[in-house]
Amino acid sequence: MATHADTTTEFGYPGALYRFDKPATFVESIDEVGEADVARFAVEGYLAVRNVLEPREVNDVLDGLSHVLTSPGQADIQYESWAADRLDTATGIERMDLVRRFMWFVKEDSRLRELATDERMLRVVRQLAGSEDLTMFQDMALLKPPGGGREKPWHQDNAFFPYEPGTPIVGVWIALDPATPENGCMHVIPGSHTEGPVVHFRRRDWQLCDDEVEVTRDTVVPLPPGGVLFFHGLLHHGTPANRTDTRRRAVQLHYLPAGTRDIPQERRLEIFGSEGKDVTC
Repeated sequence: MATHADTTTEFGYPGALYRFDKPATFVESIDEVGEADVARFAVEGYLAVRNVLEPREVNDVLDGLSHVLTSPGQADIQYESWAADRLDTATGIERMDLVRRFMWFVKEDSRLRELATDERMLRVVRQLAGSEDLTMFQDMALLKPPGGGREKPWHQDNAFFPYEPGTPIVGVWIALDPATPENGCMHVIPGSHTEGPVVHFRRRDWQLCDDEVEVTRDTVVPLPPGGVLFFHGLLHHGTPANRTDTRRRAVQLHYLPAGTRDIPQERRLEIFGSEGKDVTC
């Protein structure tokens, strides 16, 4: 068991929970992704590509998100409780700093649909998932506003999804601003996807127990706007709080082979834990 006796940060989590001295391995361009990178993904559980979207395409995504925030349709938007009296006067871009949760927006804007069906990214996802026929089953915006955008604790995405562990779920995390160690870029534990499902606990979020995180293996993944992190559904990953006066916005899409069958909620919780299976964390 790892222990993180460091003092708690102002953001409510142990300061030693994230390391910043081990950078990820990167591919420069999406066009350069080849068989060796796919093979490395099988071992490490992640593939980081610095250049995927052009600046114009990043702006299109931001404009699409802004549009949905003002005309949500069927999108799921939950604002921070303290933001209620600011919504009437906030523009779509300004609303991004007020959002707690923002999902199911792809179908509400053509620019976001283009992102989810981008053939450059799907070519890579097909290789990583081992399937030519894919289903995108989740879309989510991950918005860390300046000066305290909250931490997303270490977790496995598969713990949130009704699919059997081992299903080739591929997350696609797309940076829309410079994602830096200071403002809450992604951290991953390479190879952790091969170690199976881990019990999650309801603490700061539905998360891995802090003391079980192998921080010595923590690898930091800074990305420029338009950079993409592809990662396995069982990979241990998390993002610390935004400690800067800049925004750190990202979009995350999840794909799996078409026709994958759901498992019952009871089965998911049997595997990943219901409130930690009454175990103290």
